[in-house]
Amino acid sequence: MSSAVEILNCEAGSLLLVDEEAQELVFEVVIGPVAEQFLGERQKVGVGLAGKVAESMEPLIVNNVEQSPDWDSEPDQETGFLTRGMLVVPMHYKGKVIGVLEVINKRNRTPFTAEDQELLSAFAGQAAVAVENVRLYMQTDQELARRVEELSVMQRIDRELNTSLDTTKAMGITLEWAMRQSDSVAGLVGVIEEDGLRVMSSEGYDNEIAQYPAKVLPLDLAPVAAVIDSGLYYLSGGADLLGKSLLLDAASQLAIPIRREGEVIGVILLECMEAERYDEGTIDFLTRLSDHASIAISNAQLYSEVQRANLAKSEFVSFVSHELKTPMTSIRGYADLLAAGSVGPVNVAQNEFLSTIRFNIQRMATLVSDLADISRIEAGRLHLEFAPVVMREVVDEVVRSTQALADEKDHTIEIDFPADLPQVWGDRNRLAQILTNLARNAIKYPLEGGRITIRSRQQDNQWDPDGAPQVLHLEVIDSGIGIKEEDQAKIFQQYFRTEEGKDTASGTGLGLNITRYLVEMQGGKIWFESEFGKGTTFQFTIPLAEVEEA
Repeated sequence: MSSAVEILNCEAGSLLLVDEEAQELVFEVVIGPVAEQFLGERQKVGVGLAGKVAESMEPLIVNNVEQSPDWDSEPDQETGFLTRGMLVVPMHYKGKVIGVLEVINKRNRTPFTAEDQELLSAFAGQAAVAVENVRLYMQTDQELARRVEELSVMQRIDRELNTSLDTTKAMGITLEWAMRQSDSVAGLVGVIEEDGLRVMSSEGYDNEIAQYPAKVLPLDLAPVAAVIDSGLYYLSGGADLLGKSLLLDAASQLAIPIRREGEVIGVILLECMEAERYDEGTIDFLTRLSDHASIAISNAQLYSEVQRANLAKSEFVSFVSHELKTPMTSIRGYADLLAAGSVGPVNVAQNEFLSTIRFNIQRMATLVSDLADISRIEAGRLHLEFAPVVMREVVDEVVRSTQALADEKDHTIEIDFPADLPQVWGDRNRLAQILTNLARNAIKYPLEGGRITIRSRQQDNQWDPDGAPQVLHLEVIDSGIGIKEEDQAKIFQQYFRTEEGKDTASGTGLGLNITRYLVEMQGGKIWFESEFGKGTTFQFTIPLAEVEEA
C-alpha cells in the first residue's frame, strides 16, 4: 500500500478486505492524514465507491468525488483533509473479489489516468496473492495448533482412561471430556445391552436419568436407535427435537457411537441449548474420543470378566480345599493307628507302606493348605491378626518343627539372634508360616551335611522408604544348590520351580509366592541373593511393634 501511494504520487490510500459472512469491507490498512480515523472501520459491499467496486468487480476512476452520487463525505475537521479524486480497483483471487485498493488525491492535482489504473491493478493482483497466502498460512497454523492441542488433550484422556480398569469410571471420564470439549449442558454415556442402553454416567439432567447409573433407556429411543442403525446422529432445531430430547428445551442433540470391532457397544449422548452448536471440528473430536474410549471400556469389561472368572476359580479351589481336609484327616489318623500297632503287629514291609502313605498325606496337606491360601489371597479374603510378636519364640518353634527333616539330611541349623531384639508387629501364625516355608526350602535343597543359618538384626529400614522406620531384618542362609541367574526373576511366581529343584526335592511351586504376599501384607519386603552352586540367602523385613512408654 505504501509503495502504491508513493509510486502513484498520492496523498492517501487504503486497503479494504471483504468479510464474507457480514458482506462488509473492513479497512485493514490506511495511509494518510486520517488513517487513525478509518482503520478498522466497516462499510457495506455495494455502498460507497469502494463498495460499488467490490460488488461490480470492476475498477473505478472518479476525479471529482463531489459529483459522484456515491460520495457523501465532508472534509476532516481536525486535519482539513479533503478528498478530491479517487482510483479504486478490486483485488481478484480465483474469480472472486477478496478486497479493494484505493488511492486518493494526486499530489500534483492531476487526474487519475488509465495508466494509473493499470499500475494499481498490478499492485492489487500482487496484494491479493499475498493476502491469500497469509490467510492460508494462518489457517494452516491455526489448524496445526488445534491438532497439537487436541493430541495433547487425547494424551491426557488416554492417561486418565488407562489408569482405571473400572468400566463405570472409564465411561465417567469419557463423558466428562466429551461435555468439556463440546460445551454441552447435559449428556450421558451408556452400554448397549439386550434390554436397552444402560446409563453408566450422566450429567446435567435433573429428571429420572440423574437418579441412575443403572437407568436403562429403550433401544427404540430416537438417538439410540439411529446410532445403532447408521452411526452418528445429530439434530438441531425446534420441531425435529420434539419428543426426542431428554433435556427440556434442548436445541441441539448429538449421539456418537462407541464401537468395538465394528459393533456398536455404547453411546455418548450430548445436548445443548444452542442450535447448530456441534460443528464439524467438535464432531470429529468426539468421534476420535469415542474410539479411544472404546479401547479403555473394552479393557475394563474384559478385566471385569477376568476378575469374575478368577473369583469363581478361587471360590472353587477354596471349596475343594476345605472338602479335602476331612478325608485327609481320616486317612492320616487311621495310618497313624495302624503304624502304632493299634490293630495288631506291623511288619517291616507294612511299616514302609504306612510311611509312604503318611508322607504323601503330609505332601497333600501342604498342597491343600497352599491352594487355600492362594485362593484367599486372590479373592482378598486372607485376614491377618496383628499383635506384638517375640520373633525368637517363632524361630524356635519353626526349628523344632523342621528339625526332623534337617536330621534326615544331616543338616545343621544355627540361630543367630541377639538377646535384646524388640517385638515385631505382625500375625504370629503367618510369621511362623513365612519362616517355615523359607526353612524347609533351605533344608530341601542343600546336599547332605549342609548348614542353614537363621539370623536377625534390628535395623533402620533402608529397603523401603515408605515403610516403617525401624524393622527386624531376618535372613535364612543355606549352602545349597543356588538359583541360576535366568531363573531368579521368576522365583516368586506361582507354580514356578527350577529344573534343579524338581530333580532335588518335591514341592508345589506355591510356597515362595505365598511367602511374598504374607511378608508384604505385614508391611515388610522380601528379596534374595543367590549364586548357582554356592547357596541362597532369603531376606525379609517386618516392622517393629511400637513400645508404649511407661
